[in-house]
Amino acid sequence: MKQRVKRIAIIGPESSGKSELCSHLALHFKTAWIPEYARAYLTGINTSYTIQDIVNIYAYQFKQETEQLAASNNYLFTDTEFLMAKVWCENAFRICPPYIEDMIVKHPYDLYLLTAPDLPWEFDPLRENPGKGDYFFEWYKRLLDEKKLKYGIVSGKGEVRIRSALDIIKNYFPESEHIK
Repeated sequence: MKQRVKRIAIIGPESSGKSELCSHLALHFKTAWIPEYARAYLTGINTSYTIQDIVNIYAYQFKQETEQLAASNNYLFTDTEFLMAKVWCENAFRICPPYIEDMIVKHPYDLYLLTAPDLPWEFDPLRENPGKGDYFFEWYKRLLDEKKLKYGIVSGKGEVRIRSALDIIKNYFPESEHIK
């Protein structure tokens, strides 16, 4: 009997290595991962985004995640989730739609990996917050603590960062036979 897939969300400030970490972890565990959909969505619009765009992005991302659960092997990694949507909405629009708040409560992850802002910020036309890594990191950390969600802080560069994530996963899921 296949065990329940554990959903692990990678969250953190922009340019903190979330996508790369998701990719490495999925490869390590031979499982699926869900890329950040916001990048594809925002590249396809020719106007400023709205709060409804953020809702659409995260609804679609969650749909992709739900579809991948059956094909996943013990773990499913997702690059961003509804806590990040909440922070994005509140930072950009000073409000958070009830849908996002509701999804945070109804669909918590088994574990959150919060990426420390200890990598150099890299320019990207879709990034909006240079020099604010610590600010957003503390915001995410505060939300995780307030909501009493299980998380670990991933830090370091390269292999050290990946090892940091693997150690956190092993700590929360010691039954895993895939962690070396």
